Amino acid sequence: KDVLEGCMSPLMLSSYSGWVLDRIVERSDQEITPSKTSTPNKSTPRTNQLPLEKVTSASHQGSSPLSSTVLSETKGNNGLSLLEMDQEVLPTLLPSKVTEVEGCIRMYEEMYRLKGKEGLRQRQEQQEQMVRAVYDLASEQLKRFDELKELKQHQEFQDLQEVMEKSLKETQGQQEKLKEEHRHRAKVLNLKLREAEQQRQRQEELERLRKEEGQERLRRLYSIQEEVLQLNQQIDPNYRHKDLPKIDLSAYSSRGNQICGLVSGLIRTTSERGFPTQVDVANTERALQEMRGLISSMQQEIAAAVEEKKRRDEEEKRQKQQELLKKSQMKAQSTAPAQLPGGKQTKEGLQVKTDESIMRWYQELQDAANQCVTSFSEISNCKDNEVKKIKTDLQKAATIPVSQISTIAGSQLREIFDKINNLLSGKSVQSGGRSVSVTQHPQGLDFVYYKLAEKFVSQGEEEVASHREAAFPIAVVASGIWEIHPRVGDLFLAHLHKKCPYSVPFYPAFKEGTSMEEYQRMLGYQFKDSKIEEQDHFLKRMSGLIRLYAAIIQLRWPYGNRQGTHPHGLSYGWRWLAQMLNMEPLADVTATLLFGFLEV
Repeated sequence: KDVLEGCMSPLMLSSYSGWVLDRIVERSDQEITPSKTSTPNKSTPRTNQLPLEKVTSASHQGSSPLSSTVLSETKGNNGLSLLEMDQEVLPTLLPSKVTEVEGCIRMYEEMYRLKGKEGLRQRQEQQEQMVRAVYDLASEQLKRFDELKELKQHQEFQDLQEVMEKSLKETQGQQEKLKEEHRHRAKVLNLKLREAEQQRQRQEELERLRKEEGQERLRRLYSIQEEVLQLNQQIDPNYRHKDLPKIDLSAYSSRGNQICGLVSGLIRTTSERGFPTQVDVANTERALQEMRGLISSMQQEIAAAVEEKKRRDEEEKRQKQQELLKKSQMKAQSTAPAQLPGGKQTKEGLQVKTDESIMRWYQELQDAANQCVTSFSEISNCKDNEVKKIKTDLQKAATIPVSQISTIAGSQLREIFDKINNLLSGKSVQSGGRSVSVTQHPQGLDFVYYKLAEKFVSQGEEEVASHREAAFPIAVVASGIWEIHPRVGDLFLAHLHKKCPYSVPFYPAFKEGTSMEEYQRMLGYQFKDSKIEEQDHFLKRMSGLIRLYAAIIQLRWPYGNRQGTHPHGLSYGWRWLAQMLNMEPLADVTATLLFGFLEV
């Protein structure tokens, strides 16, 4: 602004211009006189030239008005000071030079003015450039500021966005955590509900089973009570046998009534309590067994009394016959004594016990079987793995061929017979891919004898009981083996009599101190889980055994020695049949066995 004001002000002469002019005039006056003697032509050109050159040089150099600066520059350029130059020039100046100087001055001023305008223009351009530079700088700074502001806003936006995202993530995490907790609680609740439902179902199932078991036990109690009452009806205190007028059954009747009262009391107590327990059922079953034992004892007592009555009647009859014989002898004229009728006298009525000779034969067979078991106790009870393996192989070699006998065996019967015969003869046979022989152990032969006889009997109560026609192929093989190896036949009879005492025939008597289950086992019944088998199944097994026995009696091995006698022929069958008919019949059993025997 200061520069512009200086340029715009009107041009003015410098304060030194007056001084310069005064000096120039003074010097010119002083030098005019002395210079009149000199040649003016020579000095004039010089005087005119010098100022013009100086002014021109000054104007070209852009010096300021005639000041100390111009004087110093002129001095610096020519090595002369302004005063010295004036001393040289002024004497030569003419009065007309004043106007020229003034023109030069004005020219100088004009040049200075032009130069000032040029400088002003340059300064203006510089100022404009500076302004533009400042403007550009300000623009750049403004841009940088805007960029910085925008960057800051962007950063703030990003920070805000990050904070929002972080907050969103935290919110989502909390929400997921809440969802997870909710799912976990729902899962736990579902598990608890499922467990509660399962517990309820289990309780309902247990309650249902308990009710079913209770109802089943109650039905069992009622059936036991019915059977006890029916058995009690068989005990008549006023019973009088036509041949035994003195027999007294009041004790049996009293005990029977006590058992009936006990069973009725148990049922009444359990009915009031709800359902009977297993203990109640066991108590009633024991009462039923006691009632059965009571009936059996009563029947045995009656049978014994009848037998005793028969014996006394026979004794009396024999005495009467002897008296009649004596009378006839006294009347006879002959001196020779009368010959008594030979042979045994037949017994009147039916027997309760088996003939003593048959019982001795039965006992001898059982003793022989027990001795056989004792003879192979070492191989049976040995813990050695090798001996166990030999025992298993021998048992398989003896029993598997018997299991292969069937009604459709056909030509295989001879192969089965040869295999069993070779094994008993000490030869090696193949069983399970290995060679087996009874010579592998000293007790092997006795062991095979026993297991083979046991398997024949087992086939009778299993295979023959299911398929009656199977009795013949099994019997023909057993008969052939019996003929060659008699000990197998004895062990077979021992096993048969043990499984079916009616094949003797033999009715085991109930002894004091014997439990009902043990006594029923002696009669041939089987028990499973402390439950006696059904009567139909029992009769079926007994019939199968008798059918096998009847088939063995009448069959022989067709490829053996036909000249020899049968080891257990028809005479044994006639003996069994006669003894069976002479004994008191048992309900169901006697009729079933006689029918099966005669049918075969």
